[in-house]
Amino acid sequence: MTDLFDEITQAVLDLQGAELQTYQRPLKRLGKLLRSSDLAAANQFLQEGLDLDAFLEDSGATGGSMVGSKQLQWPDDRNQELGLTLLLIDRLADSPEYAIDFAHDYFYSQSRSIMSGIHSMVRQLIIPFVRDYKKFVLQGGQDEPRIMMPKGNKVFIVHGHDGEARESVARFLSQLGLDPVILHEQANQGRTVIEKVEAHSDVGFAVVLLTPDDEGRARGVATFEARARQNVLLELGFFIGKLGRRNVCALKRGVLEIPSDFAGVVWTMMDATGGWRQALGKELQASGYSIDWNLVMGASRPP
Repeated sequence: MTDLFDEITQAVLDLQGAELQTYQRPLKRLGKLLRSSDLAAANQFLQEGLDLDAFLEDSGATGGSMVGSKQLQWPDDRNQELGLTLLLIDRLADSPEYAIDFAHDYFYSQSRSIMSGIHSMVRQLIIPFVRDYKKFVLQGGQDEPRIMMPKGNKVFIVHGHDGEARESVARFLSQLGLDPVILHEQANQGRTVIEKVEAHSDVGFAVVLLTPDDEGRARGVATFEARARQNVLLELGFFIGKLGRRNVCALKRGVLEIPSDFAGVVWTMMDATGGWRQALGKELQASGYSIDWNLVMGASRPP
């Protein structure tokens, strides 16, 4: 079973890195792997009684005149959400051309690239699904009993040169009653970044801002591409290792190259409409922070 999920993960990574001429193959492979006989019992349980067409019809009715304004109307039941996602991926794999239109409707990106919607869908829908689906299957449908200890109110912010993005995140966290700890503002006192983090051992979550601050290129390539600062990427990897991936939220602002080694990291687009605040609120709540959703929705509204 572990080998099967390794293949599923590889298909997802191939899809995330694919272009218009190559995306159909990993998408079809993903669909085929998820239909494996080893997964038949789990799939039957998750999909029983679900109506994908009704789900898509309800979701399609949410769209206004603005491109990308449609929202998928997920049920509250987590197993039903997994089952609907299974059915959805199966349909996308059977009709890759439909996948382009679907991604454009629900995962619209400001980039003009046709594939930007597919890549966004992979990050926001498929990668989280595979993570949760694997857990469901390997645990036989039973959640592991665990006690989530309430966390304090401190959250790390790691940033590059984009002061506006840093202040937006810090202001949002403060509005939620949390205490943003901006790592680079902490007094050095001869300490390394790791020693600064250890001095704040009560902080259990990090927000890492990926902004186009630097430019770089591979040897032999003529064009420069926007990149996040090297120290920001280093600290992203450090926090993933120290806090665990579920306790790190990467916010991406603007167009920039993401290193291939971070292909499995889920990041959220820091869009101008403020949708990133809701995404960050969900990540904080899942990590054990107490979140007032009235404050989240209030902060998401334009002044």
